[in-house]
Amino acid sequence: MGVILHGPGLWYATRAAGLVTLLLLTATVVLGILVSAQVSSDGWPRFLTVGLHRNLGLLVMVFLALHVGTTVADTYTSISLRDAVVPFTGTYKPIWLGLGAVALDLLVALTVTSLLRQRLSYRAWRTVHWCSYLCWPVALVHGAGIGTDRAATWVTYLTFGCVAAVFGAIALRVVLRWPERKLLRLGVIVVATASVVSVWTVAAGTGL
Repeated sequence: MGVILHGPGLWYATRAAGLVTLLLLTATVVLGILVSAQVSSDGWPRFLTVGLHRNLGLLVMVFLALHVGTTVADTYTSISLRDAVVPFTGTYKPIWLGLGAVALDLLVALTVTSLLRQRLSYRAWRTVHWCSYLCWPVALVHGAGIGTDRAATWVTYLTFGCVAAVFGAIALRVVLRWPERKLLRLGVIVVATASVVSVWTVAAGTGL
């Protein structure tokens, strides 16, 4: 008796792993921004934020591997391992799937360079690290474009929460870095708020 590699079980596993990956990736990005802003307190020293940031980054890779593995294993759609790794080579929703491959490659590059950080120059590691921040918006768009449950209300709220968290962390970093520039601080807050509202409006209107 053969193993059935399609059905609701794999679909649920793929979607659940993808959404958990997005949540963990969002938390990792937020913590990374807070680390760069040197945010700390007496009850929460900076090394705890750094450690949590690294550990969540590794956990992201675990759920990402589960997401990719269940997607490739599910024979309902024709997505090969090559399609999941090499951007824009697949036939199933090639643009949205390609963006997912881009996010995957960026995360793999970040993980590898982080593990080899002691053997790399700070400049090289820093360049890859900053480029890897692109994986968050790319992953967000990937999920919005290819996700079969993107029209669900709770997924819309989850997407909005992820965007709000990242933009809030960016606004906090700018405010802390330039505390004396009140006009710049106000501008950042306005832009961050407008961005979140825009994402929310688009998500509510299109069922992202």
